[in-house]
Formats: sequence, C-alpha cells, structure tokens
Amino acid sequence: MVVVNKSKSAFRTIAEVADELGVATHVLRFWETKFAQIKPMKASGGRRYYRPDDVEVLKLVKNLLYGNRYTIEGAQRLIKEKGLKNLLGSEEIQKDFFEEDETVLPLETVSLPPDGSVEVPERSEVDLTPVYEAISVLRTLQKKLKNQ
Repeated sequence: MVVVNKSKSAFRTIAEVADELGVATHVLRFWETKFAQIKPMKASGGRRYYRPDDVEVLKLVKNLLYGNRYTIEGAQRLIKEKGLKNLLGSEEIQKDFFEEDETVLPLETVSLPPDGSVEVPERSEVDLTPVYEAISVLRTLQKKLKNQ
C-alpha cells in the first residue's frame, strides 16, 4: 500500500507504517511490548494510530535492530544510555513528545569516540535446530490434513 496525498503530520495506521518500514504489522506490535517509547494512540476499537514522532522512533528501532544488528536488549540499553532525543535529533521530534516519561541527559554527559562509532554489544548465537524440527513436523501434519 502506498500512502497518497497524506500530510506529513497526519496519523498513520499500523498497516501504513508497516508498509513504509517494510516490516509486518505483528513486528510493530511486538516492538511496542519491548520499547516503552513506542506509544501509538489507540481508538476505542483498539485500532492503532501512529503520530509522525512514533514513526521516527520506529525507524530508529528498525535501524538499530536490522541495520546495526543490535539485539533488543542492546537497543534498549543504547536508547536508555544515550536518550531518545539525542539519538533522533531534537529537530526531528515535537517538543511535547518527550515530556511524559523520558529523562534526557544533557549533551555534555554523552560522549562518543572521535570517529563517531558506537560499540555494538555482542550477539549470542542461537541454536535454531528445534525450530527447524518443529517446522518440519508442522509441514508433515499440514500435508496429512490436506490429504484427508
């Protein structure tokens, strides 16, 4: 889906944001459970509406997880240590976005190496063998059900 004729300041549905970021809607819902900074507005029926600031936070999370290969815990730690405002840049976000519950460190306390690099936490290797075995069993069951 392509968003046509929508203002930059317009709210977006979860489908529109998922399409814009190139991730599935369930990924956005999962990120909401892991990152307190992601707080879409919810209508009475539970439908999510993302403000432009929410979309910027989601872009940052996607970049940290997919682009910089952080683990969820590593991305959470970086956001907590550096502050969301410092990672996004204050001109990108409305001033009231940070008023509720985020403590922003003064810039003097945030120091990056001269080359601008950020230390990436090590990722632990995960054995996916049980997952592949479970998928194999499910596919076998699926074939049996289709043949009934």
